[in-house]
Amino acid sequence: MNETTTIFTGYSFHLPIESWFIPVGIFTLLCLLLSTFFSIACFLQILFDKTCHTIPMLLVGNSYFIAILFGIDQIYTRCFTLFNDHQRIQYHDLLCNFRGYFGYATCSIQNSSYLLQAVYRYVTIVYPTRFVLQSIRFQLFLITLTWLIGLLYPIGFLFTNEIVYNIDNQICQLPLKLSFSIIYMANGAYIIPVLLTIFVYFKLILYVKIMGKRVTSVNTLLRAQRELKMVRRIVILVSILFILCFPYAMFIFLSFFITIPKYHLRISYVFIDVSFIAVVIVLFQFTEPLKMSVMRKVRTHNIVPILSIQN
Repeated sequence: MNETTTIFTGYSFHLPIESWFIPVGIFTLLCLLLSTFFSIACFLQILFDKTCHTIPMLLVGNSYFIAILFGIDQIYTRCFTLFNDHQRIQYHDLLCNFRGYFGYATCSIQNSSYLLQAVYRYVTIVYPTRFVLQSIRFQLFLITLTWLIGLLYPIGFLFTNEIVYNIDNQICQLPLKLSFSIIYMANGAYIIPVLLTIFVYFKLILYVKIMGKRVTSVNTLLRAQRELKMVRRIVILVSILFILCFPYAMFIFLSFFITIPKYHLRISYVFIDVSFIAVVIVLFQFTEPLKMSVMRKVRTHNIVPILSIQN
């Protein structure tokens, strides 16, 4: 019923591997590299363009920054797996458990960053006069809080040695089985922030509908509808995560009752890595100020060479 996991502290050669390990490993690594470089470019654009120095863009920048850290952790993990597959060895290095912990932590912070964006939009509509809740100090406080929760909630896994080296999947993770740790991890990293984001969206829908029935100024109603549209886009992001991370969630659920496939983590992480690149691109597409900032920069670089040629 429980999956078999073993900790190794040395090399074991001549490990049989499947023919699809290397191609799939290269594909997922490329997805992660593209996602991380794209996130770095977007974060730097937000950081250095003064027109992007607003509270909504601060929250978007937070999402991209944690995406960078998540991407780096996953790139390191995929390189480790790919190297072991290529060399046909089993090897549990000193940082393997930490990579597993950091993956859980950054996943939680990333999902919470989308929740913060939804909450900010909700506050600006429902409590437009409560400027303290909309202030940069309060938003920085919330960002710091989500980071602390994200970094602390899985730290116990390191001290209890629950993150172990899975030989078949060449990765350090919690073993998928019916246990408090798996349920705790799934709720902290995924279920709670995602459900709260969806809850905020539906609360906002109800509020805007009530506004439409009341005697409300046109400008106020249009502004509320515009903010609702932004929250809807955030929910679309979360939906992409939900759909493409479904195999991992399904294997967690099935592990409570049956023996799951030996290479469940390899299969799951293909979908997770594809969802990562989809989310960072869609976030850019949905963030109009960032798109406009990039377009201005592109136009500037295109105009300067033309003027030089004419002169």
